[in-house]
Amino acid sequence: MSAHANSGGTFTLPNTSLTLNRMGYGAMQLAGQDGAKRVWGPPRDVPGAIAVLRDAVASGVNHIDTSDFYGPHVTNQLIRQALHPYPDSLVLVTKVGARRGSDGSWPHARSRQKIIDAVHDNLRNLGLDALDVVNLRLGGLTGPEDEPFEEPLTALAELKEQGLIRHIGLSTVSAKQLAEAQRITEIVCIQNFYNLAQRADDEFIDALARQGIAYVPYFPLGGFSPLQSSKLDEVAASLGATPMQVALAWLLQRSPNVLLIPGTSSVVHLRENLAATALKLPPEALANLDSIGTAAA
Repeated sequence: MSAHANSGGTFTLPNTSLTLNRMGYGAMQLAGQDGAKRVWGPPRDVPGAIAVLRDAVASGVNHIDTSDFYGPHVTNQLIRQALHPYPDSLVLVTKVGARRGSDGSWPHARSRQKIIDAVHDNLRNLGLDALDVVNLRLGGLTGPEDEPFEEPLTALAELKEQGLIRHIGLSTVSAKQLAEAQRITEIVCIQNFYNLAQRADDEFIDALARQGIAYVPYFPLGGFSPLQSSKLDEVAASLGATPMQVALAWLLQRSPNVLLIPGTSSVVHLRENLAATALKLPPEALANLDSIGTAAA
């Protein structure tokens, strides 16, 4: 594992003019209510969802992660209602490669036509003429799978040439798949499952940093064992912080190319998450936290 970098700050996506504050916001949790159909339908509290989005931007967030299959359509429509016309500095990153079944499932949607349709859905519901960044979602929920992706990625590259997409990223992929993708088009960011306890991407993050490519981890508290959670709780208590704040601060200090997109539907929790940028983890805390993922590294 590389030495920890300073937390907070900004990161510029490779060969772009897009400079992102490293603490962003993930909008997935704005859609739907708890139950079998997660991220499905409108939120219980539409004004509350709009308040979260506006508070995020007012607090300095200039990087929002979304997708038209959240809801479906709901999250993008909320973003448009809350923030359109968008500030010039705001970067909206969306993703394609899945759709929603009527039962709330997440089947793949990776044919050329489905990719084209998904991009147009995102454009329409966000109220945009072009999308800043589109991630192609591959793999499973928490890890890459060895599968062909030339057709959907080529479709995205064609849409980029047409000016409907400015930049392309990948989600839930391996280093090998990135190399294959780079033969088709430039990739500016990778979005994978990674956190204190799930560290399979340690080497991948460092390799991406050498290329200047952003790494965006999701599920910052996902996949923890009870023992790992207990150790995180102990460190958080010693620092007077929440476990989520510590987990986010550790990710920010992990590498300067790491960008965060923690999600919440609460303004209070949003502000707690953003406060993690000011949390500097001392060496002894870092050592304790690093040991959480030793078995998984």
